Amino acid sequence: MREAIRFTFILLFLIALIVCTVIWPIHGFIVLAVFILSIGMHDIFQSKHSILRNFPVLGHMRYLMELIRPELHQYFVENNIEGKPIDRNRRTYIYARAKLQNEMHPFGTELDVNIEGYKWMHHSIYPAPVATEYPRVTIGGKDCKQPYSASLFNISAMSYGALSKNAIMALNKGAKAGNFYHNTGEGGISPYHLQGGDLVYQVGTGYFGCRDEHGHFSPEKFRESAAHPEVKMIEIKISQGAKPGHGGVLPAAKNNAEIASIRGVEPHTMVLSPPGHSKFKDADGLLAFIKEIRELSDGKPVGFKLSVGNKREFIEICDRMVKTGILPDFITVDGAEGGTGAAPIDFSNYVGMPWEEALIFVVDTLNEFGLKDQIKVITATKIFTAFDIFKALCLGADLCNSARGMLLALGCIQALRCESNKCPTGVTTNDPRLMRGLVVEDKWHRVKNYQEQTLDDFLELFAAAGCTRLDQMNRTHIYKKLDHIVHSYQELFPSKQVRTMEASELHVN
Repeated sequence: MREAIRFTFILLFLIALIVCTVIWPIHGFIVLAVFILSIGMHDIFQSKHSILRNFPVLGHMRYLMELIRPELHQYFVENNIEGKPIDRNRRTYIYARAKLQNEMHPFGTELDVNIEGYKWMHHSIYPAPVATEYPRVTIGGKDCKQPYSASLFNISAMSYGALSKNAIMALNKGAKAGNFYHNTGEGGISPYHLQGGDLVYQVGTGYFGCRDEHGHFSPEKFRESAAHPEVKMIEIKISQGAKPGHGGVLPAAKNNAEIASIRGVEPHTMVLSPPGHSKFKDADGLLAFIKEIRELSDGKPVGFKLSVGNKREFIEICDRMVKTGILPDFITVDGAEGGTGAAPIDFSNYVGMPWEEALIFVVDTLNEFGLKDQIKVITATKIFTAFDIFKALCLGADLCNSARGMLLALGCIQALRCESNKCPTGVTTNDPRLMRGLVVEDKWHRVKNYQEQTLDDFLELFAAAGCTRLDQMNRTHIYKKLDHIVHSYQELFPSKQVRTMEASELHVN
């Protein structure tokens, strides 16, 4: 409301000045010039609005458009629930929590509750008291020597290079203040990750930060990186939802000398991670790599991230876990809806299993092999709101990560220029002129606020469902409308009816 009043005042004042300029040209022009110069100087030196710092005076047009955008949106473009890839309602949810603004929604639901696929949670007429502490989940199996107590809501994998150093620092400082973890992404550990926040060190197919001169995995360099006290867990990235089977992409425009040095590549060239790992080519190789990494990191929790493709391959991994006794401490499940700064459009749109089906498949398969109670499941696709977290945990996940939600909390406006190095808010660029717009000391507070406020909302949903313990959450709490018939997720995906036929097709002995 205060911003609306401020920008409305500026608009009216400008109109008045223009009128004065017409009546008294010389004096009017002088006053107008002084006014614009004053606004510009204020914009340059203020720290709260990235757009205004990077585009003084002109940036106000964006905010003025925001004031009338709901009407333009409604009558000429789209409504608040149709925006892609993230609709306006969800963006508003994130911005409001990041800025500690009004979190209430007026005039009832905007969703069509009668459409196919509508989802909701059941509530109890005997709600539980709202918890005063955020639940945490301990990650670490039988071979882990340094188990980690994780928050339910964390920062998903985004590397330095894909994001600016200011964005990385703000995310990590927010993670430190809120006591949740920050996944490094596959670009290695930069100085900007080491601001005191807990880290999940991601090892991708390019082995950035732990590669030799030929691009292969280097145990010595990995041990050095994993030894940072901030590193609490290690994640082997097999694939991600936005481009499964393709490998990561860092455009040449974003690959400066510093980033190239951290990654161990040539600067100012497009960096393409291989589609697959050179370290392993089958399930036994993956498990051997997990064992090696666990030993090299002195027993820190080790897991892997994947977007599910061929179901048989995951079933085979589970079978080999049982046979060898080598288990990851966690598995991160990504869906085809996952985000990225740069991906071929066909991979982004048509490759990989959607998130919901992928999460359910992984959880059910682990249950079938008797592994779920020993392996934590993390999920990381379009997790923005408290209901997203509630639903994910009911479907079998143990905790959640968010990438684009955290970017929006940093000030991202969904300009869709991530790959161009021209991000107007300084989030996904290393251009110093644009990066200066993101003021670390302001934005890390917003990251912390968003995470905490979303968990506060989750605790209210948790209590409304009558739950007092995380293990009480299950698929009977979530409903989905199909063919105008209401089904619980327990009916749609009974956990005991797992893919035994596909397991037998593997001829697993």
